[in-house]
Order: sequence, then C-alpha cells, then structure tokens
Amino acid sequence: MTSAPPHLVWDWNGTLLNDLSLVVSATNVVFASLGGPTVTPDEHRVRFRRPIAEYYAEVLGQAVDDDEFGRLDKVFHDAYRTGLTTCELAADARAAMAAWPGSQSLLSMWFHEELVPTVHTYGLTGHFTRVDGLRATVGGGHKAESLQLHLAELGVDGASVVLIGDSIDDADAALSVGGRAVLYTGGFTDPARLRASGHPVADTLTDAVALAREVSSADR
Repeated sequence: MTSAPPHLVWDWNGTLLNDLSLVVSATNVVFASLGGPTVTPDEHRVRFRRPIAEYYAEVLGQAVDDDEFGRLDKVFHDAYRTGLTTCELAADARAAMAAWPGSQSLLSMWFHEELVPTVHTYGLTGHFTRVDGLRATVGGGHKAESLQLHLAELGVDGASVVLIGDSIDDADAALSVGGRAVLYTGGFTDPARLRASGHPVADTLTDAVALAREVSSADR
C-alpha cells in the first residue's frame, strides 16, 4: 500500500518573499512608537518569535496586552505596506518552485485579502493549488491552526506534507499535522536557532526543495 503523494506547503514572508529588511524597518517603527530601542536585522533574527506580542514585550521591557498588540500590529502593517513594492522574491524562488515534482500550496500569516493579489502580482498564482493568508484582523499568533485549516480545505493528509519556512513556528506547525519541515536560513530567524531545532536546514530555497524531496521519499 502506497501513501499519498507528497505535498509541499510554502511559507511566504521571509521565505519566498525576501522582505526581512522591510519587516525589521516596520518593527522598528513599532518600537519607536513607544520610545523603545532600534533592533538590527541580526538582533531581530535572534530574538523574533511567535506570539509576536511576546517578542515585542521582551524588546520593549513591558507587558503587551491584547489591546496594545492590536494597536502595534496596525502600526507595523501600515509601515510594512509603504515599502512592500520594494521587495523582491528570494533569488531562487522560481527555480525552487519549478524543482518540486508534486502539488504545492502557499500558507502565510499575512492578511489574506492582501496576500492573494500580491502573489498574483509576482506571477505565482498558477504554481499553487491553494493560497491562504490570515483571515483575522490582528495577526501575530502561531501557524499550526491555520495549517490544519489549509490542509482540510485542500483535502490533503498532514502526514504527506512537507512545509518550507523560515521559522521554528513553521516547523511546529508541520509537526502538529504529522508532517515534516525544512527550514530556510534566508528569512527572519537566526540560522543557529534553526540548526539547533533538529529539523533539516537549507541556505537556499533550491536546496530546501532538494531536502524536502529527500524527507518525503524517506517517509514513503
């Protein structure tokens, strides 16, 4: 008896989309709004985590409750939108997508109504069997529940899934559905943190797809 064909789920921000500089800039706008410090890209990659409210609280040295995070999340996204047109795809994003032999989908924790037209603008919509973003009005949470809903809509068994993303939260989401993760060092998380997680790690997206093919073959 053979298992279901492997399915690849891509992360968007920090993975297919090279937006680290913009995210750090917008995050610093958030911190400045409360008189907080400025973080460098390297500092951001070491400290960033989900829930994002916890990351903000650590850097700011003060509690960030739900109401305050809702306000800060709006500050972040207003700043992010102003620079979005400057962002490019990761250098090998298109080649990496072309190297995967099976079905692919995209799951982001960015707002769905903004994600879908942006993916279309980059000419990528046809690569994916489904594109899902965040349906809520405030972001910042974990990805696991969104992945479960994404796969349910696709009718895909979690055990057949490999997720390529740039955060430990991406890996946790994949594990939550019985899938596998390959982590990419070019995004929001310090490479040492990714390697310490024990998951396969790649420095390029094409290498990430090669690893995804290996782990999916090993499971069959």
